[in-house]
Amino acid sequence: MKSIIPNISVDNCHEAMEFYKNVFGGELKNVKIADKQELFKGHEGKVMHSEIYMGENCVMYFTDIFGAKSQQGSNIQMILGMDSKEEIEKVYAELIKEGKIEYELQKTFWGAYHAVVRDKYGITWGLDYNENN
Repeated sequence: MKSIIPNISVDNCHEAMEFYKNVFGGELKNVKIADKQELFKGHEGKVMHSEIYMGENCVMYFTDIFGAKSQQGSNIQMILGMDSKEEIEKVYAELIKEGKIEYELQKTFWGAYHAVVRDKYGITWGLDYNENN
């Protein structure tokens, strides 16, 4: 495994990104807006992904909340950066046992293999492997 990164979903992500950047310092990178993405039709203007880098090894992801409002405390998931396709497949298979698939493991439009799983303890895990990194 390469990394574990918190992914935080909030209302008004643009405002939240600036707030946290001011609190923690760092640099805002890779801001992706939902415009012109078929999967996010109806959510134009919302942030589907952004990153704040606070040093080489300290990163937080932020996204807008899509759909129903989340319960307080349920708006954070851990993103696991995997080393190989075999590793992501193994971890995915283990986490879905008695868990729930939120986003099935698949190759995405951004070129990575990605899945989101809520495990049997209610923890949400984003799994990510990019062959090009």
